Amino acid sequence: MATILIVDDEEPIRTLLRYVLEKARYTVVEATNGMEAIKLFRRHPVDLVITDLFMPTQDGLETIPALRGLNPRLPIIAMSGGGSAAQFDLLHTAQVFGATQVLLKPFRVENVLETVRSLLPENSSATLAEPDEGQKA
Repeated sequence: MATILIVDDEEPIRTLLRYVLEKARYTVVEATNGMEAIKLFRRHPVDLVITDLFMPTQDGLETIPALRGLNPRLPIIAMSGGGSAAQFDLLHTAQVFGATQVLLKPFRVENVLETVRSLLPENSSATLAEPDEGQKA
């Protein structure tokens, strides 16, 4: 079973992602900022990271290359809110910094699961349950 690290300073986002991913039979660990995520990853490496870009202490643009330095093959999904062109530029920057995929908030949980599934090997998770329809973060 794959383990996913969620890095976001917003508790409601972490809670929603935890619910959806655990329902899909992934193991989930959480961090509230990039610094906490790096410490956690060093103790317990994970199979995939989902990180927000705007967080206190250490943001996602600092965290992504740090994680990439610890594991160059680690799948990393960067996410950020808003709908302006600046947000799209920031998500593009996240890819330049090493994010494997990006998600714009608000996102549909189906898109999160689809992205996670595309980045993890088939045998890294048990048979996946479908999320409740229409959930959005």
